[in-house]
Amino acid sequence: MAGAWAFAGLALLLTTPLWITVNVLGSPDNGVIVASYIGSWLMAGAFLALSAAISGLTKSQVLAFIAATAVSFLFVMAGFDLVISTVRSWAPTVVIDAVRSMSFLGHFQHITDGVLELPSIIFFVSLIVFSLWLNIRVIEVKKAA
Repeated sequence: MAGAWAFAGLALLLTTPLWITVNVLGSPDNGVIVASYIGSWLMAGAFLALSAAISGLTKSQVLAFIAATAVSFLFVMAGFDLVISTVRSWAPTVVIDAVRSMSFLGHFQHITDGVLELPSIIFFVSLIVFSLWLNIRVIEVKKAA
């Protein structure tokens, strides 16, 4: 997981010539760009950690890929109005707020606005830590069996 996350960071780092070009041609808000890089790296880590946890739950690589893609898609879609309106039709306000707060894009949007808000950072970091903890527990249970 750490290697994949480092590779994602390297991939993001390799896009810095675009940032340099934009700075040469104009005057962008570099704070927003740095915050977006950090947000992208955190979101990549969350996707990777979720995928690792789901992979630990399955024996098949194909099933792990399909399940990880589906769960990642649900985390991305959680903040969209279509999903919220569907949940609103049957769920109480607490559930609606919980679904909305699980949206990757909602937290990422706060970061790409140029503000590294603590709740968004905590969301991604805690999701990474929880997913990796879950993965460790699943593997320990499999080893014991």
